[in-house]
Amino acid sequence: MKNNIWDTKIEVEENLYNWKKEPIFINSTKKVNKDYIHIDLFSGCGGFSEGFKQAGFTTTLALDIHPPSLKTLQYNSPETNLICGDIRKINYKLISDYKTKKPLVITAGVPCQGFSLSNRKRHSEDKRNFLFQEFIKVTKSLNPTAVILENVSGLVSTAKGYFKDTISKAIEDLGFNVSFSTLNACYYGVPQKRKRVFFVGTKKNNWLFPEFTHGHGLKPFVTVKDAILGDLPSLNSGESSKKYISSPQSDYQKYLRKNSSELLNHEAPNHPEETILKIKNTRPGEPMYPKFRQRIRLNLNDLSPTQICGGIRPQFQFGHPTQARGLTIRERARIQSFPDNYFFDGGIVQGRVQTGNAVPPLLAKSLAKQLINLFNGKTLEGIKHENSSQKEFNF
Repeated sequence: MKNNIWDTKIEVEENLYNWKKEPIFINSTKKVNKDYIHIDLFSGCGGFSEGFKQAGFTTTLALDIHPPSLKTLQYNSPETNLICGDIRKINYKLISDYKTKKPLVITAGVPCQGFSLSNRKRHSEDKRNFLFQEFIKVTKSLNPTAVILENVSGLVSTAKGYFKDTISKAIEDLGFNVSFSTLNACYYGVPQKRKRVFFVGTKKNNWLFPEFTHGHGLKPFVTVKDAILGDLPSLNSGESSKKYISSPQSDYQKYLRKNSSELLNHEAPNHPEETILKIKNTRPGEPMYPKFRQRIRLNLNDLSPTQICGGIRPQFQFGHPTQARGLTIRERARIQSFPDNYFFDGGIVQGRVQTGNAVPPLLAKSLAKQLINLFNGKTLEGIKHENSSQKEFNF
C-alpha cells in the first residue's frame, strides 16, 4: 500500500538543493560603509536585502539554507557576508561578531510553508512553524535597534492564533514594542496581490506602518501590462533573449530598468505541445487547469495573483497574457519588483523558487525608509495597526 503523501504524519519533503552539511561562511568581496546596518535571516535570494539597500542600509550578513538563493544574493550584493546552512546548526558566537553601535535591523522571512493556505499538508505541528525561535535567539544575541518578521497570512489562523500571539510575546520579552499588520504589496507599487503578515519590533512605541502609495485616491495600481508588456521581446516555448526591443513603456518599467543595459533571465520555459495549447486556449484571467484554479493565464489589465515558489518541484504557475507560454524569470522578477539588473542564479526552476519566496523589494524599501525616519526622530505618518482599512481592488 502506497503512503498518502498528504498525510500530516509523514515528514515533508525538502528541497534537494538545501544545504544538509555543516554551515559554511562566505566572506564578502566588497566593503560598503553606511550609517544603517541590516542582517537578513532566512534571506532567500535577497528581497529584504535589496529593498533595504535601496533605502540606504548595508546588509552585512545574510543567512539561508538554499545555495542557489545565496549565489543570487552574493552576485547582487557582494558587500554581504553569507552563511549557508541550517540556522539551527549555527554557532551563535560567529553571529555575535555583528553587534554594532550603528542602528541595526534584523529581518526574517521565516519559512512559510507550514502556515501557507496553499499547502495541503498544513498543520500546526509542522517543524518549520517553530523556526521563528531561531530568529528570537539571534535577536537576543545582537540586541538590534529594530526587527521585522514576515510570513504568510495563514500564520494568523494557524492553531487558533497561537503562533501570532507567541511570536508577539517573544519579541516583546526582548524589550521591543511590537506592531502587527497584514500588508498587501500592491498598495506599495508592486503589481501583485500579495498579502503577508509583518511583526515589527522597535525600542520606541511610535511605530506606524508606511502609508500606501498606490490604490484608491493615490497612484493607480501597477498592472501586469505595466510590468511586463512592451519592452520585453516575445518568446516562444524554450526561446530566450538578452536584448530589449524598446525603451520602457511605463513608469514602472523605467524605474526597474534604471541601472540595466542587458536583459537578464529572459528565457521561456520549454513546454510540451499540449501545455502550449492549454495556455493558448485559456482566456486571460481564467484558470488553465480545472483542478488547480490558482494556475491562471494572467490578465494584462489586472494585478497578478500571489506568486509562489511552487514547492520542491516548481512548475510554471502563470501563463503569459499574450504569448502561449509560462513566464520567464525576468517577468516573475518584475512582478515581484526586483530591478532588471538583479541576476537570478540557478536556471528557471530554481529561479521560480527564489522569486516565489521573496519579499518584494519595493515593500521592503517602504518599511526600511520608515525605520530610518523613526531612527532620526521624525514624526511618522502611516498606518497604526492590523485593522487599517484596505478596500477591494477596483479597475
